[in-house]
Amino acid sequence: MSAGWLRACALVVIGLFSVSALAKDKQPTAIVIGGGLAGLTAAYELQNKGWQVTLLEARPNLGGRSGMATSEWIGNSKTQPVLNQYVDAFKLGTTPAPEFVRTPGYLIDGTYFSVADLATKQPATAEALKRYEATLDDLARSITDPLNPSANSTLHALDQINVSNWLDRLQLPATARQLVNQQIRSRYDEPSRLSLLYFAQQSRVYRGVADRDQRASRLLGGSPVLAQAFVKQLKTIKTASPVSAIVQGKDGVTVKVGSVGYQADYVVLAVPLRALAKIQMTPALDAVHQGAIKGTNYGWRDQIMLKFKTPVWESKARMSGEVYSNAGLGMLWIEPALKGGANVVINLSGDNARIMQAFGDKQIADQVLIRLHAFYPQARGAFTGYEIRRYSTDPSTGGAYLAFGPGQISKYWRLWERPIQRVAFAGEHTDALYPGTLEGALRSGQRAASQVQDLAAGKSFDPVKAAPVVAAAAAGAATASKGNFFSNMFGGSSDKPAEKKAEPAKAEAKAEAGKPGFFSRMFGGGDKAPAKAPEPAVAPVAPAPAPVAAPAPVEAPKPVVPAKAEPVKKAPAKAQPAKKPPVKKAPAKPAPAKKAPAKVEPAKKAVAKPAAEAKAQ
Repeated sequence: MSAGWLRACALVVIGLFSVSALAKDKQPTAIVIGGGLAGLTAAYELQNKGWQVTLLEARPNLGGRSGMATSEWIGNSKTQPVLNQYVDAFKLGTTPAPEFVRTPGYLIDGTYFSVADLATKQPATAEALKRYEATLDDLARSITDPLNPSANSTLHALDQINVSNWLDRLQLPATARQLVNQQIRSRYDEPSRLSLLYFAQQSRVYRGVADRDQRASRLLGGSPVLAQAFVKQLKTIKTASPVSAIVQGKDGVTVKVGSVGYQADYVVLAVPLRALAKIQMTPALDAVHQGAIKGTNYGWRDQIMLKFKTPVWESKARMSGEVYSNAGLGMLWIEPALKGGANVVINLSGDNARIMQAFGDKQIADQVLIRLHAFYPQARGAFTGYEIRRYSTDPSTGGAYLAFGPGQISKYWRLWERPIQRVAFAGEHTDALYPGTLEGALRSGQRAASQVQDLAAGKSFDPVKAAPVVAAAAAGAATASKGNFFSNMFGGSSDKPAEKKAEPAKAEAKAEAGKPGFFSRMFGGGDKAPAKAPEPAVAPVAPAPAPVAAPAPVEAPKPVVPAKAEPVKKAPAKAQPAKKPPVKKAPAKPAPAKKAPAKVEPAKKAVAKPAAEAKAQ
């Protein structure tokens, strides 16, 4: 009896040990929702760490908002370390950029100007642009830590002002203002819809980063090639699988696609906020997250690629990375086509893109071609076709890229960086330093993959503390009423209501009503010349502490903060490439950005994102 009892006990103990060992050896599982660059990166990193990953994408194809360009300019490893890490790992083709491509160009009334041309042929415009850049640099310098832009009440007050109001104070000549508006529209959104604090923070991120470093080489095949390089590494991908619900339980997560349910230990949600609004989450998101989904501004952009048998523009502009027009054409991106010929990619952004929603694709392409033909009479004869992407009205994106409006940093800053139970978030909109860019999308995918591994290891993530923001808001209101900061920064009293609050919708509607007709605005230089008022005295901002260093490639345990993605907002590199040779494992754990990087962060000139970067997610 006793021997039998002992044998039974031994079998029970052995069984318990076996179950425990099996549980320990069980392969962890994750579902990644979203097949843009952020989702592809998260899936790739988790799979490389031994996870069983299923990637679900609502569309029939992958790559998300990857640019349509057949090749794109990207920055060097100093400005886009994560992007360059994957370019090297996948052995993607690049060619060095010619020196003259590394600075922006301008198309003014049909004539192309380099920066040097502008200084000699239109000195007033050149000087005004320099004054704008210097004032923006002073503003950027006032932000010590780009990860905590509203660190004090004075900076917090900038979130209540839109960029257009700030530009009005500079009293730029008409042509300079038009060019500046086009830069800001192309990289973010209409200046009147953009928070001045966000604009200053992004300028701080790129402060000290030379234009030549942002366009160091050409990525052959463009951003889709990078997306395909990730796709070739992943084992389980299901396209045309729109997710309708996510149900979190004590032991896992169920993701529903129609009547089919997929189960996993954890989820990475890598979709734009507008797409997230269509997914029912159980338990439901709190009021702050729901408010962010509905209330966070996205820039509007329609991207058109006109194809030509031969270049019809000046040879020196043929390879230029960015060309800004004062005639409503937005930002032009000129490149050789892969199979001969030449392409010009035109970004219609901000209000220009909003107004164009009334037109069909062919009408838009025709109107753009008419304007280009006016500048270059050979355009019609060499024209062979067009492609168009209307991010503004795409139901799955609801716009181009994140572009915080007035008051939104105060409410939603870094909200999506922390997981909620078993769900981690990725996407260009979740990266505090390079939103709207390839770099930002890739960084966010790495962060989300790292967070999922931390969750599996038992780490908990504290909820975002809103107290500092509330305190800063109250202090900001008090400071605004005193007028010292606004007097120094803008040369005027701060107690004007229009300067303290995000501009109301009614004011915007009134402004719209007073603007010229559509075609004169869109193609005839619709920006109003600034009123001739005495130039305000803009006192220099106190010198900032040493700039913060650029993030090191994710291989380091604590990556240093570099320069917008895209881009993926610019680009900005904001594209996507392919691969075949053996792939080096990308580091799995980018440190979650909690503190400002320890070293100097490259800064940015004039406007923030490099356009080449601005195709992200």
